[in-house]
Amino acid sequence: MNAKTLIGIAAVIILGVVGYVWFGQSGQQQALDDGTTKVGFVYVGPVGDGGWTYEHDKGRQAVEKEFGDKVETVFVESVPEGPDSERVMTQMALEGADLIFTTSFGYMDPTINVAKEFPNVKFEHATGYKTADNVSVYSARFYEGRAVQGHIAGNMTKSNIIGYIGSYPIPEVIRGINSAYIHAKKVNPDVEFKIVWAYTWFDPAKEADAATVLIEQGADVILQHTDSTAPQAAAQEAGNVVTFGQASDMSEYAPFPRVSSIIDDWAPYYIARTQAVMDGTWESANTWDGIREGMVAIGEISDAVPADVKEEALALKAAMAAGEYHPFTGPLKKQDGSDWLGDGDVADDGTLAGMNFYVEGLEGEIPQ
Repeated sequence: MNAKTLIGIAAVIILGVVGYVWFGQSGQQQALDDGTTKVGFVYVGPVGDGGWTYEHDKGRQAVEKEFGDKVETVFVESVPEGPDSERVMTQMALEGADLIFTTSFGYMDPTINVAKEFPNVKFEHATGYKTADNVSVYSARFYEGRAVQGHIAGNMTKSNIIGYIGSYPIPEVIRGINSAYIHAKKVNPDVEFKIVWAYTWFDPAKEADAATVLIEQGADVILQHTDSTAPQAAAQEAGNVVTFGQASDMSEYAPFPRVSSIIDDWAPYYIARTQAVMDGTWESANTWDGIREGMVAIGEISDAVPADVKEEALALKAAMAAGEYHPFTGPLKKQDGSDWLGDGDVADDGTLAGMNFYVEGLEGEIPQ
C-alpha cells in the first residue's frame, strides 16, 4: 500500500469521525440553524392503548398544533423500561432533540444516565423523583381522582367487594389504592378491596385475566391502574360490573360499565415546557399538579350513577379543586393499626411521594 493510499484512507476516517460528531453529537446545532425545536417522546405503550400513552400522545399532538412549523416532534412507542429505553433516548439526543419527555416511572435511571451524556439536551421524566441540571420531573395527583372513584364505587357496589388491578407496587399506585379505599369506606363501612397485581402497565391479556379473577371473587366494581381497555371489555362481558376509565376517558364503554374516569391532561404542561426551551427559560423543576391545575380531570359521570351520588362526587371534586379538601386527611391509621394522621391533619407531600404502606382496613401485603 503506497503513501497516497494511506493518506486517502486516513482522510476518509477523519471525515467520517468529523461527520459523526457534527451530525450525531452536534445534532442540536442543526435544529438551531433552521429555527426548529425538536421534541422527543418515549412511550411505554402503544399510542393506541386507549389510556396512558394515548393521552401523552395527545399532548404531543397539542405541541405540534400550538407551534406549527416552529417545532418538530418525534416519538417511539412500546419501549420497555430498562436498557432499551436508554438506547432510544440516546438516539433521540444524537438526532438533534432539544427536549425529550420520558413518560414512565421505569425510565427514571435511564433518563438520568443519558442526560449526563447530553448536558445541552433538556429532559422531562414523568412520575419519577430524580432530577439534574437538565432533568425535570413531573406527575399528576392521580390520587385525587381515585378519591372521586372510591366515593362512587363505595356507593354502587352491591356485593361490597371492589376489585383493584395494580400495575407495579410503587408509591404512585399504592397512593391510588389507599385513596380509593378511604373514600369507598367513608360511604360504605362494609366495603372490602381485593387487589390483583398485574406487573405490567400495558398487557391486555393480563389485564383481562386480572379483571376476570376479581369478578370471580365477587367484585362488582373494578378499578385499574393499568393502561388498556381490556378490563372494561371483561366487565362488559360479565354484566353488572362497574368500571372506571384509567388515564383516558374510555368513553366507548359508557354509560356502563364505565361510569366515569380519570383523565390525564398533559397538553398544557408539554406546551409550556416546550415554550420554555424555545425562550431559553427552561429550568429543572419538580411539578406535581392535580385537579386544581387541570392536569387531572374527572370524566363525565354517566347516568348509571344515582343522581345524589353524582352530586356528591362532583362536590368532592370541587372541594379538592378549591383546596378545601385533601384526600389524605386524618384521622387515619396505617394497616398495622399504628397512628398516622391525627384528626384534621393532612399528609405531607414527602410521605405521599414515598408511600409504601396500606391504610388500616386494607388486606394483604404490598409485594416487594
